[in-house]
Amino acid sequence: MAEFKNPNQAGGGGGRDSQSLLVMLVLMFVAIIGLYWWQNHNQPPAPPAQPQTTQSAPASQLPPLTAPAAVPGTASTATAPASSTPAVQASAETTTTVENELYKITFSNRGGQVIHWIIKHCGGGNPQPTCTDDHGQPLDLVHEGAAKIYGYPLSLYAYDAGLRQNLAQALYVPSATGTLQAPATLTFNYSANGYVVRKTFTFGDDYVIHADTDLTFNGAPVRALLSWPSGFGDMDNTNAFANEQLDISTAGKDSHDAPKNIVGGATTTEPLDFAGVSDQYFAAIFIPDQPQDASLVSLQNLILTDAPAHGIAVSTTKAQPTTTVKDNPKGTVALPIIGAAVGSTSGHNKLRLFVGPKALLVLKSVTTANGDNLGPVLSFGFWTIVAKPLYYALHFVQEHMAPNWGWAIILFTVLINLVVLPLRIQGMRSALKMQRIQPQIDLIKAKYKNPKPTDPKAADMNAEVMAYQKSQGVSMFGGCIPTLVQMPLLIAFFYMMNKIVELRHAHWFYLHDLSQPDPYHILPLLMFATSFLAQYYTPSPGVDPAQQKMMAFMMPVFSAYMTWNYASALGLYWNVGNFIMIIQQQIMNRTKLGSEIRELQKKRAQRTTGPPQKQQPNPKIIPGRR
Repeated sequence: MAEFKNPNQAGGGGGRDSQSLLVMLVLMFVAIIGLYWWQNHNQPPAPPAQPQTTQSAPASQLPPLTAPAAVPGTASTATAPASSTPAVQASAETTTTVENELYKITFSNRGGQVIHWIIKHCGGGNPQPTCTDDHGQPLDLVHEGAAKIYGYPLSLYAYDAGLRQNLAQALYVPSATGTLQAPATLTFNYSANGYVVRKTFTFGDDYVIHADTDLTFNGAPVRALLSWPSGFGDMDNTNAFANEQLDISTAGKDSHDAPKNIVGGATTTEPLDFAGVSDQYFAAIFIPDQPQDASLVSLQNLILTDAPAHGIAVSTTKAQPTTTVKDNPKGTVALPIIGAAVGSTSGHNKLRLFVGPKALLVLKSVTTANGDNLGPVLSFGFWTIVAKPLYYALHFVQEHMAPNWGWAIILFTVLINLVVLPLRIQGMRSALKMQRIQPQIDLIKAKYKNPKPTDPKAADMNAEVMAYQKSQGVSMFGGCIPTLVQMPLLIAFFYMMNKIVELRHAHWFYLHDLSQPDPYHILPLLMFATSFLAQYYTPSPGVDPAQQKMMAFMMPVFSAYMTWNYASALGLYWNVGNFIMIIQQQIMNRTKLGSEIRELQKKRAQRTTGPPQKQQPNPKIIPGRR
């Protein structure tokens, strides 16, 4: 490879001056790579063995409803006086659809539960993006394959498995069939063998519905919670499974538990402000009317990611359930899929349910009983303090300046670089001051004979160097202030791009989904080129030439790697930032300040390497003899 030559490269042995900066940059790169590796490779392990429900039998084969088993914390109903409860049940299965501008929900009277929950819009922007699946069809949030095995949304979760199955298969009598336009109310009633079940759902003009359910046996309440048993219909890739979480808020304290930390069937009786499940982009969150009287049961099962719904089968004959695929001889990986059941400890459930996109503006519009909102459901982890303001700013740009999300990202990047431009100029001035005092620093080092870091004299030398820098008004970190500002922004963008539902299926030129990697890898290859040029044109005073060469190639490779399999929105943001940096640096290099830095670098290089030697003519070569 030809020797890399940088016109802004500093000569000489100023390596120790740059060690702190180099170590800091390397640690930042390692942190980002580590986070990226963890997100893509640290998939949740298979859940521990737990009781599973088998596929439901036809209604004609179901045994009659019998007395439920006693539930901890609930009075036993076995001794309840018998009552002559008239039978209320439908003779055939029917459906009822409730619709507004945001959703289209289809109920079946079998179990009084939801079989389709179609979301029409995927965000809180203006205009709101239309929600579709990866095939361009309306997005159904009911995971068909999992629901057939583990239960449909708004089914009742009873602690007795047999009762739970029978409640899901019973034919309820609905208050209406066909199609209802929200606002509306829909009620399901069922009674037989001493059981009386009532489920009432109220619909408004937002993503929230209200549920009022109760179950009694011979007049005594039976604890049966309202549930979203398993996953979402958009979970068609391992990335969606990797972002599954159980969201809980108790007394204002929020938690987001990954599937590997969830114990299936565990009951939480702490006061619940809200509780539910979410994946990468969507959430189903229960909001109790009375948080002090609420309880949560966490659910966890296994599902195959690639199999068709009819190809999934679960065996309960072994302690550890196994998952097999009938139609796919190659098999596939079984991943945990989680759910939640929430209700009152009294047996009479009154709560609201939010089902919709994890758009921050939408979540914050839904309040809880204590006056808080669902904003914490969208979590960016450690970087939330930086990522959330970035999200609000980007959303403002998209809504008021550039309706297309791709152009909004470009404009937003330009605005950020204009904000940090004064810091970049300040960094150049600090670099110039460092170059001016470098000869005196070299004399100090020579006085101590450049001791090793372990030599006690090294501490005295560093103290004298720092004292001299302070006397001259120079900070050793002054030149890296722009990096210190931009690296957190980049890491926060890294987290944010993987969470913004508005970027899902957002178009920009040849990119049909800004939340997915560039299918042609144009942006990653461009990242290598722009990162190389940004390093090439940026002065690096005091940096050892060998270290500078390493950084000049390590940064482009790192940038291309980061954007190769990540959201193309990040590659777009990063590339535009590099282009702006190159233009700004070229302009600043031609200013008086930039010219002085280059002249000082050249003089230092000449002092270190000496004047160029006059080239001697090649001597005559005499052939050797045997």
